[in-house]
Amino acid sequence: MTIHQSVLPAVRKIKDFEALLDSETEYIILLDSRLGLLRKLVRIGQKAGKKVLVHVDLIQGLKADDYGMEYVAQEVKPDGVISTRTNVIHQAKKHDLISVQRLFLIDSQAIDHNITIIQKTKPDFVEVLPGVLPGMIKEIKDQLDMPVIAGGLIRTNDEIDRALEAGASAVSTSRSGLWQYKQR
Repeated sequence: MTIHQSVLPAVRKIKDFEALLDSETEYIILLDSRLGLLRKLVRIGQKAGKKVLVHVDLIQGLKADDYGMEYVAQEVKPDGVISTRTNVIHQAKKHDLISVQRLFLIDSQAIDHNITIIQKTKPDFVEVLPGVLPGMIKEIKDQLDMPVIAGGLIRTNDEIDRALEAGASAVSTSRSGLWQYKQR
C-alpha cells in the first residue's frame, strides 16, 4: 500500500476539517473527536473524496476493544484506523481497513518489543513518534520493511524534508501551516 501524499493532515478542530474538504489532500486523520460526531465527519470527508483515517485511541466515548472496533468498522466505516493497540490493528485488518500502528520511540527496550509485535501484526503502516529522529526512521523502516509515517513534534518544512529523506513515506502533523507542504 502506498500513500501519494507527503503530509497527512491530523485534524483536531472541525474548522480545520472543513477547510481540508476543498483541498487537494487525499488523506485526513481525525484526532480528538467524539463518538457522536465520528460517523458524520467520516461520511462528510468521504463524500468530498477524502480517505479518512480515525485515531481510535483518541475518540472520546469509544473503547478501543474488539467491540468498539466492530462498531467503528460496521457503523462509522472509515477508510482506516490508527492505534497503539495490537487488537485494534487485528480488527482493522479483519474488516479490511487501512491499519496504522503507532510506535513511540521511548527507549531501546520499548522499540525492540514493539518491533516484535509489529512484525506479528503486520499493519499497513507504522507511525514513528517523534518523527524528528531521521536516524530512527531509517532504522525502523529497515527492520520492519514496511512503509513508515513520521509523526509528532514536526514543526518545520525542514523537519518534513529530513523525515522524508530518511525514508518516511509521509509525515503526519496537526500543524495546519505544514499541510500544504510541497516536496523540494
